[in-house]
Amino acid sequence: MRKQIMTHIVAGYPTMKRCRDIALLMSAYVDFIEIQIPFSDPVADGPTIMSANQKALTGGTSVEDCFRLMEELSNKFRRNGVDTKLLFMSYFNILHHMGIDKFCKRAKASGCYGLIVPDIPIDEEKNEGYLSSCGEYDLMPIQIVSPLTTEDRLKKISKHSKGFIYCVSRFGTTGQSTDINRNLKDYLKKVRKYTKLPLAVGFGISKKQHIDIVHQNAEIAVIGSKIINLETSGGLPSIKKFLASL
Repeated sequence: MRKQIMTHIVAGYPTMKRCRDIALLMSAYVDFIEIQIPFSDPVADGPTIMSANQKALTGGTSVEDCFRLMEELSNKFRRNGVDTKLLFMSYFNILHHMGIDKFCKRAKASGCYGLIVPDIPIDEEKNEGYLSSCGEYDLMPIQIVSPLTTEDRLKKISKHSKGFIYCVSRFGTTGQSTDINRNLKDYLKKVRKYTKLPLAVGFGISKKQHIDIVHQNAEIAVIGSKIINLETSGGLPSIKKFLASL
């Protein structure tokens, strides 16, 4: 599989129109775009993305707005022959509040490829039916692992994974470090023992050197906080310059 890149935006930050413009720009350079539905307590995210979530919520961004953004981008990509896949990243409370089946149905109808939900463990499947709803509507339920994930857990997760597996490159929250985990190669080697799916590596990736290191060991490099920081400091030209350099 060729080396790929996934980027991240928070729907409604800094505005919904701006999000659309950023996504359209990024689609010329990346293979996946992760659209985060803003949430009041994004526990897996660092200060940059947490602040963007809060500002998006303060600006009035709703879940319905996120579905509309997904649908608009998906339709635009399809008309223009763009292959970039769109995912929703969210927290389970949002799915639970709407109803998991209803959320998955709406997500698929709006053009979503897959879901990244960090706080829904596969152990809850019997009670929640998250994986079955994803299967019903042909959504990829992207599973997340970390350096702390045990081999028994990896084996269990691999049985329920589709699309790719998101490997947190280190401990902590997103955007907190400028260093890639020195043990990345061994960590990803351990994950590969249990899956043939592509591996995506994220958390703390902010420059080409990081991406090159990731691509030596995995298929997909994930860039999150860096995009938000670039938008804040230099707008679309800064994002374009950075992505073109990769």
